[in-house]
Amino acid sequence: MAGFTAAVCAVFAFAVPAQAAAAVHYVALGDSYSSGVGAGSYTSESGSCKRSTNAYPALWAAAKAPTSYKFVACSGATTTSVINSQLSALSSTTTLVSITVGGNDVGFANIMTTCVLYGTNECVAAVQAAQVKAQNELPGLLDKVYNGIKSRAPSAKVVVLSYPVFYELGRVCVGLSETSRAKINEGINLVDNVIKQAVARHGFKFADVRSIFVGHQLCSGDKWLHALNFADIGISYHPFASGQSLGYLPVFRTAAG
Repeated sequence: MAGFTAAVCAVFAFAVPAQAAAAVHYVALGDSYSSGVGAGSYTSESGSCKRSTNAYPALWAAAKAPTSYKFVACSGATTTSVINSQLSALSSTTTLVSITVGGNDVGFANIMTTCVLYGTNECVAAVQAAQVKAQNELPGLLDKVYNGIKSRAPSAKVVVLSYPVFYELGRVCVGLSETSRAKINEGINLVDNVIKQAVARHGFKFADVRSIFVGHQLCSGDKWLHALNFADIGISYHPFASGQSLGYLPVFRTAAG
């Protein structure tokens, strides 16, 4: 009997943690890189937020079947709109959060418009102005978002993903000058590093997609990003479905555990 009792106890000792580990309550926050702009297959309920079934949060949820899943990322989201419109999806039962945010706060879209329409000097100046803003203002804005996440979901693992660097340099490439492309890359790296430092301050997980996109950037032979698209400006410089599934998804999957 003693042996039987010990065996039963051993079974329960392993069964209970396994059952608890299966209860994953996932909330996907963020901007267009999380909603999946450029990846197609947008859900009708998401409207102008353009949440895609090909976006990394949807792909992860489809594969992992979490206990609950809320996808509230939205195209055009800033740190302020995440706080005002998305954090309400979190609760004390949330166990996993993903987010991309910060690019719209420094004006990614306006910078790329300037670079395309006005040439190298204006492009470099626009990126430089955004870099100053990223260094001086973005840390405080990110702190507000991350504090809000921690307050509403104190027990959650929070995964903050970076932005891909847009251009493969040193290649013959139509469009922007090499100087403009290099400056844009420099600006993205600076924003990503500001985000990385903010993530570290809050004890969250930084999931960096920059290295996995190397070889699949604009000007490469196998790109995962849309180039400038005048027919659909909104998808420009956003990942294809392949960029979500082969770039963002594996990086998030590793970070989420």
